[in-house]
Order: sequence, then structure tokens, then C-alpha cells
Amino acid sequence: MLTFNKKEVMDSNDGRKRRKVSGFVRGCRRSVAGKMKREMSKVLRSIALDDNNHKELVQGEEDDYDCFPISFLRSDLLEPHLVVAPRYSLLREVGRGSYGVVYEAVARKTGARVAVKRLQCDAPEKVELALAEFWALTSLENRHQNVVQLEECVLQRNGLAQKMSHGNKKSKQYLRLVETSLKGERILGYSEEPCYLWFVMEFCDGGDLNQYILSRRPDPQTNRNFMRQLTSAVAFLHRNSIVHRDLKPDNILISQKSGFPILKVADFGLSKVCAGLTSKNSEEHPVAGAGGRGSVQNSTVNINKFWLSSACGSDFYMAPEVWEGHYTAKADIFALGIIIWAMIERITFIDAESKRELLGTYVRQGSEIVPVGEALLENPKMVLHIPQKARSSMSEEEKKLLHEMLAVNPQDRPDALQLEVRMDQVTCAV
Repeated sequence: MLTFNKKEVMDSNDGRKRRKVSGFVRGCRRSVAGKMKREMSKVLRSIALDDNNHKELVQGEEDDYDCFPISFLRSDLLEPHLVVAPRYSLLREVGRGSYGVVYEAVARKTGARVAVKRLQCDAPEKVELALAEFWALTSLENRHQNVVQLEECVLQRNGLAQKMSHGNKKSKQYLRLVETSLKGERILGYSEEPCYLWFVMEFCDGGDLNQYILSRRPDPQTNRNFMRQLTSAVAFLHRNSIVHRDLKPDNILISQKSGFPILKVADFGLSKVCAGLTSKNSEEHPVAGAGGRGSVQNSTVNINKFWLSSACGSDFYMAPEVWEGHYTAKADIFALGIIIWAMIERITFIDAESKRELLGTYVRQGSEIVPVGEALLENPKMVLHIPQKARSSMSEEEKKLLHEMLAVNPQDRPDALQLEVRMDQVTCAV
């Protein structure tokens, strides 16, 4: 269970302050000017492959095990006959947090821009987050336009790299990571060896949902379009037995490559792959869903019957039952309701640590603002005032659907598949 830290936030409407209980903070976007000048346009060195993959490389499978952009490798670690041309060049750092660093990069062969995320696996909690993201993204056999696409993943240690595949039981490094996650402690004898996971993903050039919405004039048509995209993404994830558990505007990216905005649900570090669990024994487990890919696509799995127990996420989007530490995939529906409500009415608060204006709905209690889920937990009979603002473009159908998505009892909320159908009906009716 995550340790929660007290922080202070400020309501952007009236400047009032309250305590904020914040979950594990990741993905903080800030620039490191000095470092970035050194990294800009740098063609990074090649990586030698670990012992498990020497044979494949010699046999001509260089495309499967080409090098990734790792600038800090020592050249003396590279064996001359194993060096291949670098596949990516870093352009700039676009995100940094306690969880990892994200770079914008370019593929040398095609010129395509990609996002490269480097996750340092130097502690059990970081290993678990990194593996959670890896398992979630690699368990998806099909693509969805509203879920960020993983192109490839590399496990790197001491200058040796190995392309990761789902459930790679032949990789000693991979098994070490799994063991670290299971035991919750460092594996003796390996604490001095730096280990990283590198994710290469599609690059989203439109920033996150906060930046996109708040930098433009209100547009009901854009809101409805985004509502459909978001519900479609969550339905896709739930059909594939993935509970995101940290849905928030920061983790929803925008791609504008097609000429119009496409939302991409990203950041799966807190996600849970529920395939392989049973309804009788569905307590959260560090390696749930780490098995074969076929199990994730089992259409008979009802993700809403699996109970999870780690109280994680970001407090302004957490469902009442998450605060108690006993919840199902319906918690994602609640978080989605908060996001959509805030997006339609442009309800925001200022995060005192980052000084950023963030989309998020809350309840006023005297001079404080309280997350909706926390307020409902304290007072389950509380009636939410949707919409909050007297002059709102929200339709009656949208009001009704938001009330259902934010129901205090998860059983009263629609599941993701029902929500996808309902959202299409509601937005088309408008």
C-alpha cells in the first residue's frame, strides 16, 4: 500500500487552501535546462546484447535487437562485432518524475518521432511500477487509437541490453526483476548494478488534457468528442482485463498528427492486469497477469468481479471505495466521471507543489476543498450538485449519466462496456 503525503492545494476560483492527500506522484513535467542542452540532438551509443541474445544477433536478427538511446553506457563494454547503428536520437527531455524520465526522440531510419521513457529499477517499488506498465502494454494483442502504443521495450544493465518480451522466462535479468517485485526487497548481490527499462512509444505532440482544454476556449463539440474517445479507451482496457487505477488529465495525452486531436490514455505504472486471478482469490498480487497473452483476451472474464486492495491513485479522482482499499474496475468509471465533469464545466484547482492549474472536481467543506470520493466516503448520502455552475452547457442526459458514473455504490455505476454505449447515445443526442 502506498504511503500518502500531505500537501497543500489551492482552489483556483477563490484562493482558499486545504490539505491535499496525494498518492504516488509520477510524470511531473519540468525542464532541466542545463542537462537538456547537453542531451539535445545527441546520437547515442549502441548497446551490446546480453548472453541470451548473442546467437540471435549473429544469425541476422539485428532488427529485433537493435540498440536503444542510452547515453551513459561505457564504450569499453561494447564488443566490436556486436555493435550496430543507433536506432534513435534524443531530441529533448519532455517529462521527469520520481518514476522515470521521458524524452522526445527520432527514429534514425524513418525519421519518425517517438517518446522514449527510461525507468530506473533500483528499488522494489520502482520495479513493481515498471513491470506493471510493461505487463499492461504487452498484454494487449490489438491496438486502440485512444491507448498509447508501445513499440518496444529494452531491459538494460551495465551496458548490456535485451529486448523484453511478455513473460520472458529465459532472461535472467527479467526474472531478477520479477523476484525483486515479489519479495519487495533488493536481490542480494545485485544492488550495485544499475538496471533500467526503456519504453519506446508513440509520441503525442499536443501535451496532456489539462494543457489542451485550458489553453482553448470552451467547445462543447470537442468535449463530446473527447467523452466518446475516453469511454472507448476505458472499455477497451476493461475488455482486455486491465484496470488503469490512475486515470487523470495528466495521464491523458493528445496526438494531433492526423490533423484533429486524438486522446491517448497513458501511464500504466499503477495499472493491474486481472486475467489469471479468480473471483475467490482476487486479492492484488504483484505479478497478476504476468502469464501468457492469450489469457488476457478471455472474453469470459468479468473484470468487475475482481477485487483489488492497494489504495493507489491521485486523490481528486479516487472513488470512495479506493480510499477504503477495497474496490473493482468500477473505480476507473468514477475517475472518468470526475474528469468529464471537470472538462465540461472547466472546474480547476491549483496544485501548490507544481503551481499548475489542473482539471478536477471537488466538494467545498467550509474553507476547504475536498476530493469528491473522500467526501462521499464521509457522507454517502451527500447529493452532488451537477452541474456546479448556474450557466452550464451540460445536457440533461449528460447530467444523469455523470450522476450514475459518480454513484457512491459501485454497483450503481455502469460498467465500461455499458458506458461506451450510453456515451455514444448521449453525445449523439446532443
